[in-house]
Amino acid sequence: MGRRSDHTREELRALLISRGHALMAEQGLAKFSGREVAKRAGYSVGTIYNVFGSLDGLIATINSHTFSLWADHLHKRLDAAGEDRIKALVEGYFDFALEHPNLWSAIYEHRLAEGEELPEREQGQRAALTAIVEQEVRAALSDPDMPGAARFARSLIATVHGHCSYVVSGTFALLDEPDPVGSALARVRESIAAQRVELAVTSSFN
Repeated sequence: MGRRSDHTREELRALLISRGHALMAEQGLAKFSGREVAKRAGYSVGTIYNVFGSLDGLIATINSHTFSLWADHLHKRLDAAGEDRIKALVEGYFDFALEHPNLWSAIYEHRLAEGEELPEREQGQRAALTAIVEQEVRAALSDPDMPGAARFARSLIATVHGHCSYVVSGTFALLDEPDPVGSALARVRESIAAQRVELAVTSSFN
């Protein structure tokens, strides 16, 4: 396919992300094809390398876009959550993964080459998701200035992620686990309750 110039560079970037995101949702990372993305966009495959530097660059950008959609999804769930925001957060995590299994899995299946780093814009897109969890954890602990809140939030994310990955992969079905979402939520509640006790004990000695 010949070279085209129908779009500005920024428009072309958005077009390739859109077409690539749709393809990733359909086929997942294992069957993802840069040539197919370029074909759907109406450009040659070389355009991907001109815009993103490499196929890995495009995939990483698509995954960062998924993070943004995921964060939007959690915001909407939290807006309608009522008082139990932790429950809404955990369920929202699972819901997004189950509604978009290929997109969700691609985030964790893809690795940048050694020495490569994400652009600052994409780092921000990915960090936004963790920031949502951290904010809700701080609120649940009634301690907005809690030292180590970011690490604690990441630990809770890992707990929920482990349960969620077992659901997406079908492993929990093999283990005959009837309520993986409820199980993940219970572990998160237990961790938060334990952290509250620790904060209370620490406070009593200060």
